[in-house]
Amino acid sequence: MKFYKYLKDNIYKLLILIICYVINLLIFFAFKIDKSVIISSSLIYIICFLLILLIPYFRKKKFYTDLLSNIEVLDKAYLVLETLNKPEFYEGELLYQALYDINKSMNENVRLIRESLQDFKEYIEMWIHEVKIPLSTLVLISNNHKEQFDKKTKLQLKKLENYVDQVLYYTRSENAEKDYLIKETNLSKVIKNVGLKNMTDLLENKIDYIVENVNVLVLTDSKWLEFILGQVINNSIKYKRKIKNSYIKIFAKEEKDKIVLIVEDNGIGIKKSDLKQVFDKSFTGVNGRNTNKSTGMGLYIAKKMCEKLGHKIDIESIYNEYTKVSITFAKDKYYEVLK
Repeated sequence: MKFYKYLKDNIYKLLILIICYVINLLIFFAFKIDKSVIISSSLIYIICFLLILLIPYFRKKKFYTDLLSNIEVLDKAYLVLETLNKPEFYEGELLYQALYDINKSMNENVRLIRESLQDFKEYIEMWIHEVKIPLSTLVLISNNHKEQFDKKTKLQLKKLENYVDQVLYYTRSENAEKDYLIKETNLSKVIKNVGLKNMTDLLENKIDYIVENVNVLVLTDSKWLEFILGQVINNSIKYKRKIKNSYIKIFAKEEKDKIVLIVEDNGIGIKKSDLKQVFDKSFTGVNGRNTNKSTGMGLYIAKKMCEKLGHKIDIESIYNEYTKVSITFAKDKYYEVLK
């Protein structure tokens, strides 16, 4: 609370006090009052004037200074009332009560929105589980009756299955603590499951699936990690180059305090200008716009899930040469900041 702004706000009060003082002096002079009386009266008037001006300022200053500084410090500014004592001046009481009523109303609205959102998420999860049954049946039928299903039909089924999984895991990632289970997991088992799930696409696109040195234990949720790797592998397949000897190579490097899983491919790569945004929501980049195959959600969800699990995901690439995705797992503690 700045003093000059306080004075400016009380300018009419100051003018009235000054005018009253001048009138007083004129009366004293008109009645030829002794100078000593005028001086003593003036001193008393000035002291009273300063007290009237300064006491309200200091009473208000502490409350408003605390209010503004606490708002700046707090991550959730709406909790500022919890950090303040109820003021002892009337204007402050009015403001405090108004903030309390606003906060109460906001909390009630937030509660209703959260309940509505939770109901919607539960419905979406239920719907996804229901739709996955006929979808899985269709995939199974297409695999058992290959002569009746052409490649395009199977490709669309595969896309549909992947998009349904994306919606499911995106919904779950909002309340991750209720869904994942952190335990020791062998990377080789997860990578094998991802390979089997994408085997048809790998064969049809003539991509070698090379796995080396992945018999390593990490602390993670195997189901979530399988989905994350699935999104990375899908991107590698989707953006392969039209060359011989296309490959996806997966290997692990063990270091002192961490384990790094690397997925490398020799696909079309990513433009340097797009690299910083590949994990952004709905970002498709040059490749996505050129092929019309991307929703921009796969890597976004993968990044979000890695953060929930306490892992770190990075990507490096040179256009028309390679793309390398690294997932870092802490060795001793599953959830720590990895730099």
